[in-house]
Amino acid sequence: MTVDISSYPNLQKALTPPQLRKVPQEQLGLVCKELRDYLLSSVSKSSGHFASGLGTVELTVALHYVYNTPYDRIIWDVGHQAYPHKIITGRADKIHSIRQKDGLHPFPWREESEYDTLSVGHSSTSISAALGMAVGAQAAHKADPSQDIRKVCAVIGDGAMTAGMAFEAMNHAGDIKPDMLVVLNDNDMSISENVGALNSHMAKLLSGSLYTTFRESSKKLLSGLPPIKELAGRAEEHLKGMVVPSTIFEELGFNYIGPIDGHDVKGLVDTLRNMRNLSGPQFLHIVTKKGKGYEPAEQDPIKYHAVPKFDPTLTSLPASKNSQPTYSKIFGDWLCDMAGQDPKLMAVTPAMREGSGMVAFSKQFPEQYFDVAIAEQHAVTYAAGLACEGFNPVVAIYSSFLQRAYDQLIHDVAIMNLPVLFAIDRAGIVGADGPTHQGTFDLSFLRCIPNLVIMTPSDENECRQMLYTGHMLDKPAAVRYPRGVGRGVEAQKIMVELEVGKANIVSDTAQDKLVILNFGTFLAEAEIAAEQLNASVVDMRFVKPMDLALLDKVAAQYKTIVTIEDNAIAGGAGSGVNEYLNAKGFNNSVLNIGLPDQFIKHGTQEEIYQELLLDAKGLRQQIETFIK
Repeated sequence: MTVDISSYPNLQKALTPPQLRKVPQEQLGLVCKELRDYLLSSVSKSSGHFASGLGTVELTVALHYVYNTPYDRIIWDVGHQAYPHKIITGRADKIHSIRQKDGLHPFPWREESEYDTLSVGHSSTSISAALGMAVGAQAAHKADPSQDIRKVCAVIGDGAMTAGMAFEAMNHAGDIKPDMLVVLNDNDMSISENVGALNSHMAKLLSGSLYTTFRESSKKLLSGLPPIKELAGRAEEHLKGMVVPSTIFEELGFNYIGPIDGHDVKGLVDTLRNMRNLSGPQFLHIVTKKGKGYEPAEQDPIKYHAVPKFDPTLTSLPASKNSQPTYSKIFGDWLCDMAGQDPKLMAVTPAMREGSGMVAFSKQFPEQYFDVAIAEQHAVTYAAGLACEGFNPVVAIYSSFLQRAYDQLIHDVAIMNLPVLFAIDRAGIVGADGPTHQGTFDLSFLRCIPNLVIMTPSDENECRQMLYTGHMLDKPAAVRYPRGVGRGVEAQKIMVELEVGKANIVSDTAQDKLVILNFGTFLAEAEIAAEQLNASVVDMRFVKPMDLALLDKVAAQYKTIVTIEDNAIAGGAGSGVNEYLNAKGFNNSVLNIGLPDQFIKHGTQEEIYQELLLDAKGLRQQIETFIK
């Protein structure tokens, strides 16, 4: 449902950056107010990421007002906060379609707009990309000095700054010193009105040409006198420390300005204008409020981070229609129950407490709970260190985020055969967040790692029992489960250790024509298709080690074998079946069903399953076509 843009006359004059730059600066506040109202009206009707965008309205307007976009580059980290950016870069009339099939992408996406300079989705990549773009801009200008040198700005949040990659990029930038700006959007620390006014004033002063010229001239003058130069440098830092926070960013080679009020659009424009023309790496620290302008989101920005359709006149979001527990909750409940039995259990998450279902655990067992921030590599090696000291770590991590810690998984866990359990959430098709978040590769990149046990539960109870089984093993183990609810199977309170590598025969038609080997939560759809095809069904449960004795039996009994998995076909569980059958010399006809060799776009899980022929009807169609 679209929102009538004509109801927002000031915003209507600024629906592209060239139009925005024609608006008098004193009217930008009106543009920001209507942009925020339009965002609220649109997302409440369409669903999507919400609180982050409300907090970046003024920054978005100021950046596009000062910078000559799209020639100048603005790189948004992650992109949750980029809805206002999409609205004022020619996509206001499509914002209602965001995150929906064939609609706007949930994050900045290069294929969608020339204003989206980097396709994003995962945290902490913006500064690295901006550095590369800045170096490229300087090289292009050197090759053709007649061209204006392109300006580059990265916008990163305080959460994303906790990742090592951000500091690696800043360390490199401080060494090679290109012209670039990093804006830290800090929506966690508070800032009083007086301090904000003082810092805004000092930011303008410190970013102005008079101060910059004086500082650089002084350094050049004193460069031949090492002792005096060192003393002057220290004096400068002490003087600046009186008016701005001391910071590690200066030590990394950046000129630090701030913190300033990120909701003062006039102050932002003035400061950005000054900083745009400064040489070398610049760092602007702004303070914003997540959910700004909508009180329920200001009070609970985590709850309003991503929202369903809702009524903005009410003070709460609509309750979920699903009465069944999600797989994340199954994991969270198991974690609490297991910690009650095992005081050596240590739970680790890279900043995904809510998403991974760990809120209750963090409150009940605070000394056994560790949120290491957005640092997946550290999370895995930290867990390895705990395991080295005799503890039993559980790493709760999304499938697509585990990709970022692949080396640590191999080098720091698997090689030493350490008992770390990986609870891999959001495996398979995730849905509306699109290619960056689909958990489509984990079976492929995990299956080749020695020492690792890999389990694929088909329902809620199997998930609970597999988590217990993995926790009890004296070696690395992974349990991968999807986003959302399961089949409605009750998870039994009693925990039972499963026989590792043992499959489960679900149905046996006593015929020799067709058998379906299921890996994971497609079992219900596989059973429906199998009934229509008069086929047998085996729930394989373990991807590694597989039930080889059962594979021998299946290969000897059935002419056609079908494997089904919610993972890329390339290198997945079905590939493991193929490898074994080939090695043993079997010549069965084998069909591998899973995800195609492409990045899966955004849409609901149901829409994607239907499009890729992975629902019961699609499975039957694929199998019948193969048999014919």
